Amino acid sequence: ATLSLAWFTPGAMHFCHVGDSRIYACRGGQLTQLTHDHTHVGWLQRNGRLTEREARSHPRRNALSQALGAGQQFLEPHIGAIDCRPGDRFLLCTDGITDGLWDHRLGAFLAGPEPATELAPRIVHAAVEASGRDNATAVVVEIRGA
Repeated sequence: ATLSLAWFTPGAMHFCHVGDSRIYACRGGQLTQLTHDHTHVGWLQRNGRLTEREARSHPRRNALSQALGAGQQFLEPHIGAIDCRPGDRFLLCTDGITDGLWDHRLGAFLAGPEPATELAPRIVHAAVEASGRDNATAVVVEIRGA
């Protein structure tokens, strides 16, 4: 199993991540992938050895180097935090979403005018239509002003 956990406090979002589900942030229309995939292919992409296109079609893209369970006793979760401002949107999603949708498409969804409450079902539907090879789950959180 994979884990993408987000904990919101006043002014910050803290996260913990294991596997190839992802957490993205969108601020001012700019999408940023906060977590990194715990796969060899993810490592290759982070180190500039593969493009997003090459990583998406790599035969070992789904081979996890870290996961919950599966006999793995020692994990090095990706832990971090980011400041939050009104208008920021965060996407927590499974690999079924990223299998179907490119990052630029996710960014377009999150930067669009639709209310955050409507985005997760639209993202899931679009990912299933585009791929449908894996489970597709999404949660969108928008930071609102006080």
